[in-house]
Amino acid sequence: MRILFLGDVMGRAGRAAVTEHLPRLRDEWRLDFVVINGENASNGMGLSGDHAKVLFDAGADCVTLGDHAFDQKDMLQHIESDSRIIRPLNFAKNAPGKGYRLFNTRGGKKVLVVQALGQVFMKRAFDDPFGAVEAVLQKHPRGGLAQAIIVDMHCEATSEKMAMGHFCNGKASLVVGTHTHIPTGDAQILEGGTAYLTDAGMCGDYDSVIGMDKAEPMRRFLTGMPKGRFTPANGPATLSGVYVETDDRTGAATRVEMVRQGGRLQQAGPAD
Repeated sequence: MRILFLGDVMGRAGRAAVTEHLPRLRDEWRLDFVVINGENASNGMGLSGDHAKVLFDAGADCVTLGDHAFDQKDMLQHIESDSRIIRPLNFAKNAPGKGYRLFNTRGGKKVLVVQALGQVFMKRAFDDPFGAVEAVLQKHPRGGLAQAIIVDMHCEATSEKMAMGHFCNGKASLVVGTHTHIPTGDAQILEGGTAYLTDAGMCGDYDSVIGMDKAEPMRRFLTGMPKGRFTPANGPATLSGVYVETDDRTGAATRVEMVRQGGRLQQAGPAD
């Protein structure tokens, strides 16, 4: 199976990058399944129903969220009517929506998508992500009903993301980190056949401070005082993420490649 995972979509620039590049990449790379983290797609804070539709129309099969899952209030209702949107497993016990789902690909294969929030350096204490993920993976063994399993680990600490990668080694096809908006250079396949990347980066304008227009973040760093609101940068955006190929029989990853398309970063992607 050929899978593409795209990192946090950041505002209008990120949405534009997805709509510009994803339809072409689906065809060129013969993708079976596409997951996009839509955590910051609506003005940098959460995801609206209208902007979720933009991502799906561009070619996403699943959209994951994060700690800003319900910053856009209409998502409280919208997520109940669109099961393609996944919020974190351990967000809150009474949160609407689901933290995982078994999807059917366009070719009839099955992909399990799971998302969890980390605990280290996060603004609120979420439930244990490791126990939450383990409970799902025990019910859905890799290579069984789920021919591929994707875990989106949404958190601040690289150590916590790496720990989740090793925790899921041999159980997931891909463990990928989101939330920090900077693509890391450690794409690899662990010995148990799990592809891993600490952070997929963002789909957004990298002439920025993690996707935000530079002026206000710089002012706060230099003076310690806020003057205005953070607003997403709207220059040319880079589509950032990871490409994975898996064995349909075992669910193990056989290939992993970093993805960067468009914008100002060095370009990357599968060569064939």
